[in-house]
Amino acid sequence: MKNVKYWLASALIGTMIGFSSCNSEDEPDMVDDSFYAVQLGGETKVADPQNSGQMIEQGFLNLRTVVTNTVLTIATNEGGKYDDLQPYFSVLLTEVGNGTTTGLNTLVMDFSEFLAEATGARNFTYSGLDMEAAHDPNRNPRMTGRVNNADYDLFIQAVVEGAAQAGITSTEVLGPVGQLLESVRQPIVQR
Repeated sequence: MKNVKYWLASALIGTMIGFSSCNSEDEPDMVDDSFYAVQLGGETKVADPQNSGQMIEQGFLNLRTVVTNTVLTIATNEGGKYDDLQPYFSVLLTEVGNGTTTGLNTLVMDFSEFLAEATGARNFTYSGLDMEAAHDPNRNPRMTGRVNNADYDLFIQAVVEGAAQAGITSTEVLGPVGQLLESVRQPIVQR
């Protein structure tokens, strides 16, 4: 009787293992066809140029580079091209001028995470203020004024310039990013 119980238990376990392995083999691998994966490089790990010895997803690195370039383009304001955007970044520019980069790092990470999540990244979640609150000086003391349409257009131009500096000029990438930025125009433009 003891052998029968042992044999029955072994057969049951073997059958369960067999069924579970069949199920996992029959299920196709989930293909990530998000914009983040297809156009931005997705989850492929590469060396992080800002953090020696650390790896970063290629898609997130591309987004972070564009965001950093955009902020630096507005901050350096060559030829006065972005004069109208300077007031919105006055708190940040004052901090950086005083050697404090905490606000800059937070802005770059928040905006990069926002773009990553919006483009389909699976490993990043934007947890900052919603776009209306983030651009409302009454709810975000880092904003010094309300954005108008012309200034938002100028900001989009700065994003395109930041992307070009990162070597991203394809309309297959810039078009959808532009559409994404247009999709949040309404809550950002408040005057």
